Amino acid sequence: MFDWRRKEEGLQVIRYYLAGVLNMGFAYVLFVLFLAFGMQVYVAQAVGHMIGMAFNYYTYSRFAFSGQKSSKKSYILSYVANYFLGLGALWGFLKVFPSPYIAGMLPSWRFR
Repeated sequence: MFDWRRKEEGLQVIRYYLAGVLNMGFAYVLFVLFLAFGMQVYVAQAVGHMIGMAFNYYTYSRFAFSGQKSSKKSYILSYVANYFLGLGALWGFLKVFPSPYIAGMLPSWRFR
């Protein structure tokens, strides 16, 4: 159970949110770079997601939750589900927003 009175647990929450913001920014920068180099939008999302998944694992396991046991299987399964949610969101946002840069920004905010 989480105890806010313990300094270490409060710091862990702060590290978790910092890692999340960093991961969001990293994912979006990758997406934009891939689009700028001419990659198709769904391919850019897939490749960015794979690279981002490895980066996110590092930031969460080494920074946010350092010293705790991690389950790689659960992590991978959650990111597979996350990929399909992001893919569906990207598809929907591309129907509403003509710019792939704007459409790609919205799922990265929600699904990271």
